[in-house]
Amino acid sequence: MSAKPPAKPRTKQKPAAPPAPPPDLDNPELYLNRELSLLEFQRRVLEEARDERNKLLERVKFVSIVSSNLDEFAMVRGAALKQKLAAGSQDLSIDGKTVSQQLAAVREELEEITSSIYACFNKIMPDLARQGIEVAEYSDLDDRERIAVDTYYTDTIFPCLTPLAFDPGRPFPHISNLSLNLAVVLRDTADKEHFARLKVPQQLPQLITVPQPPSRRKNHPKQRFVWIEQVIAANLGTLFPGLTLVESHPFHVTRDAEVAIKELESDDLLESVEEAVWRRRFHKPVRLQTDTSFSEEILEILVENLDMGPEDVLRVSGPLDLTRLRQLASLDRPDLRDEALEPWTPPDFSVHAEEDIFTTIRREDRLLHHPFQTFQPIVDLLRKAAHDPDVLAIKMTLYRVGRNSPIVKALLEAIENGKQVAVLLELKARFDEESNIEWARALEREGVHVVYGLVGLKVHCKIALIVRREHEQIRRYVHLGTGNYNPVTARLYTDISLFTADPDIGADATDLFNYLTGYGHKNDFRRLLVAPLTMRRKFLDLIRREIKFGENGHLILKMNALEDKEMIRLLYEASRAGAKVDLLVRGLCCLRPGIPQVSENITVRSIVGRFLEHSRIYYFHNGGEEEIYAGSADLMPRNLDRRVELLFPILNQKLVRHLRDVVLAKYLSDNRKVRIGRADGTYESVLTGATDSQAWFASHKAASN
Repeated sequence: MSAKPPAKPRTKQKPAAPPAPPPDLDNPELYLNRELSLLEFQRRVLEEARDERNKLLERVKFVSIVSSNLDEFAMVRGAALKQKLAAGSQDLSIDGKTVSQQLAAVREELEEITSSIYACFNKIMPDLARQGIEVAEYSDLDDRERIAVDTYYTDTIFPCLTPLAFDPGRPFPHISNLSLNLAVVLRDTADKEHFARLKVPQQLPQLITVPQPPSRRKNHPKQRFVWIEQVIAANLGTLFPGLTLVESHPFHVTRDAEVAIKELESDDLLESVEEAVWRRRFHKPVRLQTDTSFSEEILEILVENLDMGPEDVLRVSGPLDLTRLRQLASLDRPDLRDEALEPWTPPDFSVHAEEDIFTTIRREDRLLHHPFQTFQPIVDLLRKAAHDPDVLAIKMTLYRVGRNSPIVKALLEAIENGKQVAVLLELKARFDEESNIEWARALEREGVHVVYGLVGLKVHCKIALIVRREHEQIRRYVHLGTGNYNPVTARLYTDISLFTADPDIGADATDLFNYLTGYGHKNDFRRLLVAPLTMRRKFLDLIRREIKFGENGHLILKMNALEDKEMIRLLYEASRAGAKVDLLVRGLCCLRPGIPQVSENITVRSIVGRFLEHSRIYYFHNGGEEEIYAGSADLMPRNLDRRVELLFPILNQKLVRHLRDVVLAKYLSDNRKVRIGRADGTYESVLTGATDSQAWFASHKAASN
């Protein structure tokens, strides 16, 4: 028997490396920059203009919208960064950037997005021309067309023009915010050059119609336009007789629009807001747009006298101020536009309903999904309350009212009929201050008790309370919404409305209005989550409760913006615990999804689409005892800490199921308009599917609750 071979010596196995510790949730690298995320949202708006599945005039509309959005970004967000830099702020952003680093990154992004906008514009215009809508160059007009356009200039444009010279005897003129101007260089008979500024009239059509001869209109129907500044530039000799035109170029100025209201130093908030709005006209310019042919000599004059730097100049390849394309987007060409949406009225809210609106609400909480369902029942409720002899009082908040408001008309009718009416009208609603001041004065003149807002807080909640006497008792009817009391925007934005006669919500509404109009300061409410009093704490508790369910936890949070670090950190903890987190965030989102050991259970979806996604809906699975809140608040520090906001619970289980199984489920299944958020802050387009959630809601009345 042969001997066994000697055994091989055992190699000593290395101990397994310990698992890497989970990332620190306070690491700035786990968060996205607020300003850059907001600009990334503008890219998604631009994608609607690029999307060839959208009709041509809808694409034109989105070019106008994204251009307007960038104007507002420069006036507000860009201006705020410049203010911080000038003040020497050492604050770091949520992602750890300094103010100067943010400004540099923002400028780079703005240039890139602006370039993309003009590339899209230049691609759409030839397609539009092939459909009979052409924006021509003045130089391309034939003699007959030029004579017709010049006649319009002489009769209509010329009387509105005011050339302003700049020389030692005449100071550099004020350039108003968002105005389009011509910088003109002239030479006199002594060969001396002069500079003048000419403002393009904003009240006139910015695209001048080029008349077509009857034969062409009949055989080849076409709408032809030319930009107003080109017509003015071609006729400058009429404004400067005896001088020779050397050159002229358009320019567009954007000013800081951040309104600083010194509430504590004023005895009258209305006067403070009026003064702040007036002063905003003279705030520092933050952006100067010119075309690529603008000469350095003229640019130097503008930059020096506007007290700007070269980094504030943005050159573009095309007409300035593409927000003016809204004129084309409104043309009567139904073949090139989306079919008009006719909101649906639920039978028990119609004028032919067998019971009145109070009975309908008393019988059961009701929910409306705008704009797919009509806003009219809100107007009808207030009109009914204004004329009902049993209604004692109406109280409501107004944020963005709009012109010719039927809501305000109903309140005035209530005063005429002897009702007690109290309105919290927020004067500090940005860019609506002047309209709100007018409404405040009109309401006060008729005897409405108007409160302008709270010191240090902006009142953003949407609530109406009607107090009614019924059979020797008092009943309160409440409307709560995610959007403004504005019938016009209610046809453009998606929002949720709740009508309820729930006693606890009614009692909370009374306490809230006592807080808004008096000195009541509740630290707790029965049903409502109220910022800045209770919302942050209670919302965090709702997330923590879901964390305890671990892998059985599920949150669906639909909002306009997600910025608050404390909220994001807790959502990361929920993901670590195994809970599923579905986020539907229309705009900026500072959370990074899909990071191992941090957010692998979190998805971020964004839908722009035809209607501005404005509704806020927050779903918590709660181990099967589901809860849903809706309201006015996004998860941002300003909403949670510096505004009066409301989130209201959906108490009717039928409505909970409707929001869960129809509204939220359809948004989550969208595979046509949705963009999926990535960890780096960019978004992946999903353009191959057939489910367009907004189109589905518009066409499925049967899906309404």
